[in-house]
Amino acid sequence: MLAVAAVLVGPVATAMAHPLGNFTINHYAGVRIELDRVLLDVVIDEAEIPAFQSRQAIDLDDDDEISDLELRTGAETRCGELAPGLALTADGGAPLSLSLQEAGLAFPLGASGLATLRLVCVFQAVLPAALTADAPTRLSFVDSTRPDRLGWREVVMVGDGVALSAADGELRGTSPSARLSTYPQDLLARPLADAIVSVDAVADPTIAAPPFDVPDAEPIGGATPSTAPEASAPATPAPSDAAVPGGIGGELPTIFREANLTPLVLLLSIVTAAALGAGHALTPGHGKTLMAAYLVGTRGTSLHALGLGLSVSLSHTVGILVLAAIVVGAADVLPPDLVVRTAPLVAALSILAIGGWMLIAELRRRRSMAASTKAYAAAEQEHAAAHEHDHPHEHEHDAHEHEHEHQAHDAGEHSHGGVRHSHLPAAGSTITWRSLFVLGLAGGLIPSTSALLILLGSIAAGRPAFGFVLVVAFGLGMAGVMTGIGLVMVFARGRLDRLPGGGGLGRVRDAVPLVAAVLVFGFGLYLTAQALGGAITL
Repeated sequence: MLAVAAVLVGPVATAMAHPLGNFTINHYAGVRIELDRVLLDVVIDEAEIPAFQSRQAIDLDDDDEISDLELRTGAETRCGELAPGLALTADGGAPLSLSLQEAGLAFPLGASGLATLRLVCVFQAVLPAALTADAPTRLSFVDSTRPDRLGWREVVMVGDGVALSAADGELRGTSPSARLSTYPQDLLARPLADAIVSVDAVADPTIAAPPFDVPDAEPIGGATPSTAPEASAPATPAPSDAAVPGGIGGELPTIFREANLTPLVLLLSIVTAAALGAGHALTPGHGKTLMAAYLVGTRGTSLHALGLGLSVSLSHTVGILVLAAIVVGAADVLPPDLVVRTAPLVAALSILAIGGWMLIAELRRRRSMAASTKAYAAAEQEHAAAHEHDHPHEHEHDAHEHEHEHQAHDAGEHSHGGVRHSHLPAAGSTITWRSLFVLGLAGGLIPSTSALLILLGSIAAGRPAFGFVLVVAFGLGMAGVMTGIGLVMVFARGRLDRLPGGGGLGRVRDAVPLVAAVLVFGFGLYLTAQALGGAITL
C-alpha cells in the first residue's frame, strides 16, 4: 500500500522541524557599544509549538491570517514585552532606559505546515557619560526574558571606536549561529546558555566595527533608523520564510497538508501516520527492551503482549490530546514544555517501581522454591529411613521407584520420586493487568512531537477531527510494532521453556526471570537519573 501511495502521490515535499526542538524559545542579543550609546540587536526564534501559541495571540481578529497591521502591531508589542527582561547597566548603576528603534516579525515555515516565529527588536540606550580612554567603564548586559523556557541563549558584544575586555562571562565578537539563522550542528546537544555578560570598555579610535544594519527589522513609527541609509552595509540575511533556521531536523510528509481531503488522500494520510508511528516505535528510547524484559520475566502470554501494545498506544494518544489542549488553551496556566519535561520523570519512576516489584517477587519465588526443595529432601530422607528393616527382603521398584535425578520434560518440568513438577511459574501466573497497564502508561507517556505537530497542524488548518484521526493512526502504528515485539519475545520464551532442563541451558532458563527483573529495575534507575538531570530528549 505504501508503494502504491508513493506512485500515486509522487515525490513528497517535506518541511523541516526546528533543529533545537519543537518546544524551544531561542535568544540572540548583539550588543554594539559606541562612545555615547549602546545598540541592542535582539532576535527571538520560537519553534513550532510556542510559535503556534504566539500566532494565536497576534491574530487579533481570529481569522487565521496575519495582516500587515497585525504583523507590525505584534512586532512592536512583543518587543515592548521583551524590554523589561533586558538590563543594560554602566558601572553597576540602574539599568539604562531602552528605546525601541526598529522591529520585525516573520513566520518561517516549520514542520507539518506549522510556522516558527522570528522576532527582531533593535533598542538604543544612551550612556550617562561618553566613554574615554582614561578610565574604563564597566558595562553589563543581562537577558532574563523567559528563563523557564528551554533554548539557545547567545550574547555577542562588539565595540565601535571602543576597546572591550571581558569582565564577566565569555566575550564573543561574532555570532556562532549567524543571529539564529544557522545553528552549529556540533552545539545542538549542548546549546549556548549566555545570559550575563560584562565588559570593561574604553575609547579607542583605532577600533571600528562594520556599519550597523539589521535587514529583518524596520524603523517603527516616530523612530529614526539606527544608521543612515548611505552608511548601511549588508549584514546577515534574514532566513527565508520557506525555511526553518538551521535547515536541519526531522521531517514530516506534506500529505497531511493536502487542501482537498479526497478518500484517497484520507487513506494515504492514515497509512502514512501509522507508518510514522511504527517508525517512531522502532527508534531508540521507546521501551521496547523494557517491554520485552517485562513479558519474559513475568511469563506474560500473547494476550498480555497485545494488551501491553494497546495500552502504550492508548496512553500515547491520550497524552498527545491532553498536551495539544494545553498548547491551544491552557499554556498560561501550565506551560507545555514543563509537561514534556515532567513526563520522562513520571515514566521513569513508574518503570523503577515495576522493576522493584518484579525483583522482589522473583527473589521471593526463589526463596520459596529453595524452601520447598529443602522440605522435599527432608521428607525423602524420612521415607528412606522407614524402609529400613532388620530382616532381609526384596522390594519391587517399578512405579514406586525413588528417582533422584532430574529428567528433562516440557516447560522445565522434572520429577522427584515419580512426581513431576516445575520450579518455573506457570505462564501468566506472575503478571497482573494492573502492572501491565502501568508499564504501558509509562511507555506511552513521553509524547512524540511528530504526532503533536501533526495534530496542531491540522488544528491550524481548521481540521481538528482529521488531526485526531491521524493521531489515533499514529498510536496504532506504535501499538503494532510494540505488540509484534512482545509476541516474538513470548514465543521465544516458550521455546526456551521447552528445552531440556539439564546442563547449562537449564540454568540459563532458570535465570531468565531474575535477569529480566534486574534489567527492568536497572533501566528504571538509569531513566530516573537521566530524567532528573534533564538529559532525556523528545
